[in-house]
Amino acid sequence: MNAATLAAGRPDRDPRTRGRATGLVIALLLLWPVLHLAQFRPLALFESGNLQAMGYFLSAFVPPVTSGEFLALLLRATLETLAMATAGIALAFVLAVPLAFVMTQSLSVSRIGPGRGRWHGQVLRGLARAATLVLRAIPEVVWALIFVRALGLGPAAGVLALAITYGGMLGKVYAEILESGDTRPARALLEAGSGRLQALCYGLVPGAAQELASYTVYRWECAVRASVIMGFVGAGGLGQLMDQSMKMLNGGEASTILLTFLLLVLLADALSAALRRLLA
Repeated sequence: MNAATLAAGRPDRDPRTRGRATGLVIALLLLWPVLHLAQFRPLALFESGNLQAMGYFLSAFVPPVTSGEFLALLLRATLETLAMATAGIALAFVLAVPLAFVMTQSLSVSRIGPGRGRWHGQVLRGLARAATLVLRAIPEVVWALIFVRALGLGPAAGVLALAITYGGMLGKVYAEILESGDTRPARALLEAGSGRLQALCYGLVPGAAQELASYTVYRWECAVRASVIMGFVGAGGLGQLMDQSMKMLNGGEASTILLTFLLLVLLADALSAALRRLLA
C-alpha cells in the first residue's frame, strides 16, 4: 500500500465538522430574532450624541466623595447591606436545607428496594420541587415591594424578600449538588439500616461540602448585590443611599458607593477561598 492510497483512505477533515457547522447556523438563526426583540444595537453606543452623554455622566463620578459626614452615612449603609444579605441568606439556608433534604432522591429509602412508601416519597419530592419553583420564580424586588408595604421602609423587608427567593434557589441547587456527587456512601448507609439524616450528614455532605460552601458564599455575594437593588424600593442599605445620590445627581457619592460594592465583592471572594481551604 503506497502513500497515495493511505492518503485517499484517510479523512481529510473532522467528520463532525458538518454537524458543528449546522449547529452554529441554527444557533445564529435562533439568536437573531432574540436580539431583534431585545432591541440590541451596540453600534448606537458609538454615536456622537450618545458618547457625549455617557462621557458627561461618567465625568461626574470623579473624584469620589471622601468627606467625613458622607463616609459615616456610607459606613452605616454598608453595615445595613451586609446585615440584610447575611440575615437573608441565613433564613434562606434554614428554608433550603429541609427542601433539599426532601428532594434528594439518593436519600429515598424506598429506592433501595421494594417498599410500600415509594409513591409517598415521589409526591413529597414533587411538592418540594414545586415549592422551590414558586419561591425562586418571583424576583426578590417584588417580594421587597410587598413587605415594604407591610413592614414599612427599612432592611427588614429586604431580609424577608431575600429569604424567600434565595431559599428556593439554594434548595434546588443543594439537591442537585448532592445528587451529582458520589451517592454510594449514602446508599450503603441506608442499606445498613441507617436513617436518612445520618446518610445525609455522613454519606453525602462530606463529599460535597466544598461545592456547597462555595455556592452558599456566591449566593451571599448575589444577596449583597440584590440588597442594593431592593434599596431603590425602600429596603434601606447602600441601594437607598445610591438612589438618593443619583436623584441628587451627585456622581462623586455614587462613585464612592460603587467602590464600596467592589470591596464587598472582593470580601466575598476571599471568604469563599478561605472556606474552600478550610473544607479541603
